[in-house]
Amino acid sequence: MAKNKAIKESSYISELAVYGIQEKKGNDIIRLDLRNLSSSVTDYFVICHADSATQVKAIASSVEEEIYKATKQDPRHKEGLEHGEWILLDYFDVVIHIFRTDKREYYGVEDLWGDAEIKYYKSA
Repeated sequence: MAKNKAIKESSYISELAVYGIQEKKGNDIIRLDLRNLSSSVTDYFVICHADSATQVKAIASSVEEEIYKATKQDPRHKEGLEHGEWILLDYFDVVIHIFRTDKREYYGVEDLWGDAEIKYYKSA
């Protein structure tokens, strides 16, 4: 039963992240469901991009705010806030990747997890 609750919570957190991204007009939002992959260390990746470092930082702030308002959780780990080219927010079972457009294309994170179930979201 506890595992089922954790899965529902990770799904909820991933949806909150998507909402936070949409609030700041993030582009090409996807959620990779990694739960059925044996090599996965998390349940979900949420990925998007924006055209400027300023917007990347604004999206990260929005995601943190939405998740905190609903769950009172802060990310376990954050990276990339200084430069705003690729910000990573780690919530244990959900990891959010917010790229500047050119960095997303360069790193191709979603291509590394090509066998994951992908859900696409519209930008707000």
